[in-house]
Amino acid sequence: MKRNILLITVIAAAMMELIDTSIVNVALSQMSGNLGATLEDTSWVITSYAIANVIIIPLTSFLAAKLGRRNYYIGSVIAFAFFSFMCGQAGNIWVLVAFRFMQGIGGGALLSVSQAIVFELFPKEKQNIASALFGIGVFIGPTIGPTLGGFITEYYSWPWIFYINVPIGIAVAILCYFLLHEPKIKQTAGRIDWVGIILLAIGIGSLQIVLERGETEDWFETRYIIWLSVTAVLCLSTFIWWELTIKDPIVNLRVLKSKNLSIAAALTFVSGLGLFSSVFLTPVFAQRLLNFTPTQTGLLLLPGACIAIFGLMVSARLLQKGISPLFMITVGMGLFVLFSWQMSRLNLAAGAADITFALIWRGLGLAIVTVPLTALAVSSLAPKDIPQGAALNNMMRQLGGSVGLAVVNTYLANRNALHRSDLVSNITSDNPAAVQRLLSYTKYFLTKGFTSFDAHAKALQLLDLNVGRQSSMLSFADAYLLVGAIFIFALPMLLYAKQKKGQKVQVILSDH
Repeated sequence: MKRNILLITVIAAAMMELIDTSIVNVALSQMSGNLGATLEDTSWVITSYAIANVIIIPLTSFLAAKLGRRNYYIGSVIAFAFFSFMCGQAGNIWVLVAFRFMQGIGGGALLSVSQAIVFELFPKEKQNIASALFGIGVFIGPTIGPTLGGFITEYYSWPWIFYINVPIGIAVAILCYFLLHEPKIKQTAGRIDWVGIILLAIGIGSLQIVLERGETEDWFETRYIIWLSVTAVLCLSTFIWWELTIKDPIVNLRVLKSKNLSIAAALTFVSGLGLFSSVFLTPVFAQRLLNFTPTQTGLLLLPGACIAIFGLMVSARLLQKGISPLFMITVGMGLFVLFSWQMSRLNLAAGAADITFALIWRGLGLAIVTVPLTALAVSSLAPKDIPQGAALNNMMRQLGGSVGLAVVNTYLANRNALHRSDLVSNITSDNPAAVQRLLSYTKYFLTKGFTSFDAHAKALQLLDLNVGRQSSMLSFADAYLLVGAIFIFALPMLLYAKQKKGQKVQVILSDH
């Protein structure tokens, strides 16, 4: 009974952390108005959290060893809940951004350490079940974030997006105080690698800002984006060299000598790109182009999320029976490609059923991928290296999401401009279809009592509006195809993964 309560508790904590990666997306406009900030400045609320997350996740293994896993985890939960409350109290945009960064620092342990605890609660022969259960939180968290944020924003106010974490955080901290214990064999930590911490923080921080703000700032047309790009390259290159040469690195990159971990990390990056970019694309597409409400959009995502839970459990059972994780990853990524292709085929007349059906393939595909990727990542690691390997793998998922959002945003803007230019070039007096459409619009406004001049002007505005919607529709179709293509091009990496014939892959993840 105690084990089940602890299991639910730490999975809930991980879900809470992941929900907060996307819950604020739909509340930016309300935040902007309430705090008297521009939408551009308000978007730093998302950026600061992402930066903190990606910095802290690879450090969690070291911090857990240095501070004690129980102390570090409970302290992180309390910090997450406290700074969530402070985010809701913020009366200034930059105060909110600062508290949001601290919330992300606290949330780092809620992912990697939660994963270690979940796996430790299961015997070796049931490790894949543990992977599936944790995968539920990993998958559902970012998926329901925008829906939950939309509901709270629509019926309450934006501070409640943060306040909702407080009672959950308090409950998690109390339960872990009584139920969570240190692992039997504690991991030892060497001297603090301050050089590595500083290089990682500056490098990842600079990279995240470039990825999050590049499109808004017109990329390398802006001086600070150029300097941050140079800083990211120099710091991360130096970080890699430093960590590979010192005795007690803050992030043990030597574990990447495992070919399976390297391949799994790369594919986890791709799956994170697909997970977060599809969570961004689909709600925006449904609300902006098909005029769905936040509640309707949330209902679109629900069937796919339910199917994903089923898929996670089935994939764990299949791994348990000796089905190759490489085969399952191939199938899962193939299903995601099918989702991308189906979404690219939709038009402005698409209904809820069309999107829901496609999202089922997305949910099933990502669910089938999640458990085998975790299994593949740690399949060839020594027990002492597994926490570090898991932390790196989790970091790659978050980083893949950030890169995916940056790539998708840039691609959408570029393709939208291209499609709009192509469509406008066809609206000429020599095009009978365009002339007929303009005449029909003009007649419509004439029947509404407008003068001939005003009716013609209104018709041109309506035609321009339709061109804009159609060019947006085409750019979204292109973006879905791009994400699907990335999955296809990533698949050949599986050919280099090693697995003995008939081997049953066990996932063992603990702090010893």
